[in-house]
Amino acid sequence: MHRHRTLRRNARHVVGVVPAMTTWGFIGSGNIGSTVARLAVLAGHDVVMSNSRGPQTLTELVGELGPRARAATAEEAAAAGDLVVVTIPLKNYADVPVEPLRGKVVIDTMNYYPQRDGHVADLDDESTTTSELLQAHLPESKVVKAFNNIFFGHLAVLGRANGDPLRSALAIAGDDADAKHVVSEALDAIGYDIVDLGSGQQNR
Repeated sequence: MHRHRTLRRNARHVVGVVPAMTTWGFIGSGNIGSTVARLAVLAGHDVVMSNSRGPQTLTELVGELGPRARAATAEEAAAAGDLVVVTIPLKNYADVPVEPLRGKVVIDTMNYYPQRDGHVADLDDESTTTSELLQAHLPESKVVKAFNNIFFGHLAVLGRANGDPLRSALAIAGDDADAKHVVSEALDAIGYDIVDLGSGQQNR
């Protein structure tokens, strides 16, 4: 519960930044997914949470997040989100629903851990990236890498209002400039500047 109290103490740094209400869909509700969801709720956004075990296992999390949150299946979260965060083990990326994500901006938080995910030859020889794997799986979505290089505990408390000299920046990467603009606005809403690392090919 300490982490949740800390987040509430820091809410003043985030609330009031958002220009318009957005619904975030989450495919995966682990440390990063639940932390981003809390920040989104503090910014006045709605969140739709999902995981691989079913909506019934998210009752406690949704209760903590409050009335702006609801639990759903992955397909429902993908369909409901104006912006959708895929935050699952890389080995499960092929389970991400394709149809409800057509035309949408998708944030990929995944990192490659061979000891967990098994060896992927194209990642081992650096001929592709995790985001390129997800983009190939979602050919009509716009994938942007974000949130994959920050500890969730730091993510929870470092957000600041736009213009605050202590504001932190998060790295993003992707091939679509418009999609990166959407993600940069979303990160601004939850308290972060961005550093654009360029195309998805550069983030392995």
